[in-house]
Amino acid sequence: MSTILHIDSSLFGAEGQSGQLSRQFVEKFVQAQTVDKVIYRDLVSKPIPHLTAESFQGFGLPDEERNEQQKKIVQLSDELIKELNEADVLVMGLPLYNFTMPSTLKTYFDHIARAGITFRYTEQGPKGLLQGKKAYILAARGGVYHGTPMDTQTALIEHFLGFIGITDVEFIYAEGLAKGGDTRDVALDKAAERIDQLVA
Repeated sequence: MSTILHIDSSLFGAEGQSGQLSRQFVEKFVQAQTVDKVIYRDLVSKPIPHLTAESFQGFGLPDEERNEQQKKIVQLSDELIKELNEADVLVMGLPLYNFTMPSTLKTYFDHIARAGITFRYTEQGPKGLLQGKKAYILAARGGVYHGTPMDTQTALIEHFLGFIGITDVEFIYAEGLAKGGDTRDVALDKAAERIDQLVA
């Protein structure tokens, strides 16, 4: 039995190309595997507030010293981390905006990177604490960037997930979608084929 954490970060939510691909992946995974629970989080319909100096400082304070706003932010962060801890499989719909991740996803990452909780510093450097999980990233892009210097997104996502202990990361790309026509159709067909291979 496994639990899936399904995250969408497209401006268009589940209707965006990355959202449609991530939903397709989850539906096929549930059909093919034994899944106990799916947790869904749409970072656009339920946005996470950007960190401020006040909220960031609140992470390092004991609860009795936090103000009300800091308590709310820590409670939200704890909820997000609880979802991650519960999940065996992370499925993420990932659009490419201006060569990087959506700001909504960056904010999510800011709230789950907690020293002593999702990572810790050791003499050998930082060690991620969310180990033993598998991540599938459904990356939808208007242009074709994978394998080129323009693809700054892939390494960034891999680096962050590895930082918190998730090192088993599989990307499924659908690129050239803005070109339309056959290019778009072929890209989506290839992504669907790759999804079928991964969930089998």
